Amino acid sequence: MLHEQIKNSVKEAMMARDEVKLRAVRAMVAGFTNELVAKNRKPNEMLTDEEAITVITRLAKQRKDSIEQFKKGNRQDLVKEEEAELAILETYLPKMMGRSEVENIIKNKKNELGVNDISKKGMLMSSVMKDLKGKADGTLVKEIVDTLF
Repeated sequence: MLHEQIKNSVKEAMMARDEVKLRAVRAMVAGFTNELVAKNRKPNEMLTDEEAITVITRLAKQRKDSIEQFKKGNRQDLVKEEEAELAILETYLPKMMGRSEVENIIKNKKNELGVNDISKKGMLMSSVMKDLKGKADGTLVKEIVDTLF
């Protein structure tokens, strides 16, 4: 299980004295605990792999948002730290689909649903996101859907 694997990574990072990896792994473990508590489960239980991936995806998105803000604030030192943690988080996430794959799926779904005007864009977006959950970045999906209208 992914949750258990990441918990074991804490010791490895400590032994290797890898501060960046240790911060990232500790953030994941804390996120797992918070998720368990939010779902009214005991903090010592394990999340399913799907739940763990959801938590890691959320943490990665937070890092991306922080990087964007730090760039605006001209804080390159903090940008580098966040990028290093993001790289570690992404090693635990499944490989995302490429733009061309996502574009083909969206076009097929658009034809399947018979979406021809912008008023049904939300329906298309919702349907595509259900199919591509955890497989494609939502920002990319939205960008492609927007270009089709």
